Amino acid sequence: MTFRNCVAVDLGASSGRVMLARYQRECRSLTLREIHRFKNGLHSQNGYVTWNVDSLESAIRLGLNKVCEEGIRIDSIGIDTWGVDFVLLDQQGQRVGLPVAYRDSRSNGLMAQAQQQLGKRDIYQRSGIQFLPFNTLYQLRALTEQQPELIPHIAHALLMPDYFSYRLTGKMNWEYTNATTTQLVNINSDDWDESLLAWSGANKAWFGRPTHPGNVIGHWICPQGNEIPVVAVASHDTASAVIASPLNGSRAAYLSSGTWSLMGFESQTPFTNDTALAANITNEGGAEGRYRVLKNIMGLWLLQRVLQERQINDLPALIAATQALPACRFIINPNDDRFINPDEMCSEIQAACREMAQPIPESDAELARCIFDSLALLYADVLHELAQLRGEDFSQLHIVGGGCQNTLLNQLCADACGIRVIAGPVEASTLGNIGIQLMTLDELNNVDDFRQVVSTTANLTTFTPNPDSEIAHYVARIHSTRQTKELCA
Repeated sequence: MTFRNCVAVDLGASSGRVMLARYQRECRSLTLREIHRFKNGLHSQNGYVTWNVDSLESAIRLGLNKVCEEGIRIDSIGIDTWGVDFVLLDQQGQRVGLPVAYRDSRSNGLMAQAQQQLGKRDIYQRSGIQFLPFNTLYQLRALTEQQPELIPHIAHALLMPDYFSYRLTGKMNWEYTNATTTQLVNINSDDWDESLLAWSGANKAWFGRPTHPGNVIGHWICPQGNEIPVVAVASHDTASAVIASPLNGSRAAYLSSGTWSLMGFESQTPFTNDTALAANITNEGGAEGRYRVLKNIMGLWLLQRVLQERQINDLPALIAATQALPACRFIINPNDDRFINPDEMCSEIQAACREMAQPIPESDAELARCIFDSLALLYADVLHELAQLRGEDFSQLHIVGGGCQNTLLNQLCADACGIRVIAGPVEASTLGNIGIQLMTLDELNNVDDFRQVVSTTANLTTFTPNPDSEIAHYVARIHSTRQTKELCA
């Protein structure tokens, strides 16, 4: 029997993991084993919200060393992380400035400035990327305006997964799927857009041409002296998660659920028309030249902050208490910028409810109920927008990632959206990371081939919509009100 051992480094905004995958060619079986899991989070440093990249690198190396200590021959390594954030390096490869996180406020107001100076439609036609206030385009403008003393020292700008690959191999790479999240890549050329770069204040020489997933960046030398290939996987964690989503047919949508929720569908062509612009739809790069037509939703970040502030450790007990409460009493817009990084999330949620003359969620369960109901309703709105954009309804929604373990939210989503929900796999980003590695090693033919492996090996759970649920009736009332307003307009 032929086995392949691939290691996935999967970094999220709240945690990271080093996972070992073992693929058996003849049976086409894939097993995952967690080697090392570690916390990630935001830090305050010199007035900025930052990432502790040194700690993350140490954790990555610790996990890789653990695999080697077991005597396992690693065939390849891949790294995926969140998007938009970057690390600046000088000519010697040393860091310049701080690794500032996207939740920092330094780019506040710059998105509106870019739209005014460059034109919102022109930016969208060039990049195809949604307008988010923390996109790299605005972060770089903030850097060059607020810290001009750094510019003479900068030789390279590496996005997060490329930075950690560089630290392992000494080789620089700019992987395409993650590069597209910056709003700096031209959607027609797949290269950096000179006009957008010029507005950002960044030098094009800081960047190399983006490369598509599947190439070997360089090699990591393990403690035993073996050279192990480091593969450029689909290094944006959502791109990897989509690869591992067992989508079957053109009427399947996906929802990558974690700190962020990202809902969309795959397409061979981008959508950059006025309808897509009005809905703030993004066309991020995917594997095999496909586009991830999707929309960002604030996701479980709100819940993570509430858990932290209220010091809640028993999430299953909280969900059970939440399930006992009536639905749709407290509704907010999770995508409101006020929730990006408030001083106190609980107070911000309560203030939003108060401003809309709603009851105020006071208890832990009421706050969670507010978040879950609001997310499910927003999921329904976004799915409707996506269906209108492509001119065809969806028949099923695949929820992947850590958030798919929340059975209450899965059922609320099915009820609000009115379609079947298939939850799993949980470790979707890790699996998608592994999938590209196996393709690079010539073990699998393409993404569709890999999805067949996922479908037969992953634990998948189906949630059937209940049209008689409270949230389904709430959605029906909203649709009826909207139709009445449209008829009377």
